[in-house]
Amino acid sequence: MNTKLIQQYGEEILCYRLRTARQKKRMQYKDFEKKLLKINREERKLVIKQRNIRWEPLVPPFQRGWKRHFVLREDVAVSRRAELFENILKKINTEDWSHRRDFKVKKRRYGQKKYIVKGQQLLKPYDCEFQAMNFSEDERKLFHEVIDYENGGKQIVKRYVFSEPWRFVLRVRPNMITMVKKNDALIESRQKEICNYLERNKLREKLFKLLHGYNVWRPYYSKREYKEKYVYKNKAFSQVLYLINEENKSHGTTTMEKIEWTTDPATPGT
Repeated sequence: MNTKLIQQYGEEILCYRLRTARQKKRMQYKDFEKKLLKINREERKLVIKQRNIRWEPLVPPFQRGWKRHFVLREDVAVSRRAELFENILKKINTEDWSHRRDFKVKKRRYGQKKYIVKGQQLLKPYDCEFQAMNFSEDERKLFHEVIDYENGGKQIVKRYVFSEPWRFVLRVRPNMITMVKKNDALIESRQKEICNYLERNKLREKLFKLLHGYNVWRPYYSKREYKEKYVYKNKAFSQVLYLINEENKSHGTTTMEKIEWTTDPATPGT
């Protein structure tokens, strides 16, 4: 409350709890921030609702491309250790999809475009993943450690590779779509409305700062500081001397006077 109003009308005016112009402006900012947080909560609830929409059977089903996965070889499937390899395959099996039945992809080789078969390998789990898969002692004996390099050779990781991949073969089957998730028009329209509001008014950065306490898009330095710090970058020596001379003129000194006490003639490269 302004002290002039208190002196003019007395302390009784304090019971009305009148706000100053600064307090009113601050409350407007707070109300707008509360509105953004409310919109964010609504958007998250809509995402959860859309994710929890149940799948329904599709009648009639249709085929969309082909899928490929590993299965036991015929001779391995009838052997005594078939159950052991079947349990291993359940944990390291991989699946791939293609619109072609032969799983060929177009690649350029020696200037010519050729179709080659797309490769597929078994899963090579990391050390922590391998421990979480709960392999038995007999199953662990069929794996060996391999040191792999990732992130351009900067990171060394340890993987476990199955020692007998010849026991599995690839099988191609049609990829049938039998289930479908129905779309909710009301949820999608409200999500689009919220997204347009935030993107049109450029409020994503402000919302991110309210949620996490910092703005990820904020630069680490301002343009003014950058220019002042690297004012002599990528410039010739004559240009640098000219800029220093201009600065020294404003301070009442010359370039040669400054060089005499900042450089050593006996030192090479100065």
